[in-house]
Amino acid sequence: MRFLLTILVAMALGVFVLVSGCGLISGMGDDSGSDSADTTADISTSDTSFLSDDNNAFLAGSGLATTTEASALDPENTLEIQLKDGTVVIELLPDVAPLHVARIKELTRQGFYNGIKFHRVIDGFMAQTGDPLGNGTGGSNMPDLPAEFSSVPFERGTLGMARSSAPNSANSQFFIMFAEGSFLNGQYTVFGQVRSGMEFVDNITKGAGQNGTSFSGEPDTMVSVKIAADG
Repeated sequence: MRFLLTILVAMALGVFVLVSGCGLISGMGDDSGSDSADTTADISTSDTSFLSDDNNAFLAGSGLATTTEASALDPENTLEIQLKDGTVVIELLPDVAPLHVARIKELTRQGFYNGIKFHRVIDGFMAQTGDPLGNGTGGSNMPDLPAEFSSVPFERGTLGMARSSAPNSANSQFFIMFAEGSFLNGQYTVFGQVRSGMEFVDNITKGAGQNGTSFSGEPDTMVSVKIAADG
């Protein structure tokens, strides 16, 4: 199973295609030596994601995560991710994406996410995780989910599900936005929002290179993940 974020961003100086997770932009090089791109389509199905340094500058935004008090959240729909520096409290959005929230909760309660790496981290854009293989190509043993795209925007601290170029292919991988990303709106399922601990998300070790997948040491992990109602 392959996961990526496929993004079309129109800019004043041209149009570029960002493929996140496991794809290449047609006609652009791969610095990891993986499969070549399919130049007959907008995206390929190779195993390397692609983002140029110029695009990173465009993606770096100044949006702020919302500051709803964690104590006001429904414990059954509150996700707590323990990172190296502290706990990130996330409000899950079952009214927006019921199937995806149910999947995240089920996998969390199985202990699936404990110790999983942030395998792709692009400064000023997002941190991607949820792959037990740690390379962007893995998922759970559960079926893929149908898309639950909505009008909820991608803001700083928004959580979205990673998928392949097929809309109904989200499974276990997800990403947390470092900054606003309106170009993702309506194309990926939003299922949560960071309500506290965004400073710990900001401290996740960033990947190098165009893909955000090159690390000098071991990538950061989700030390532990739980639903607040479970204590």
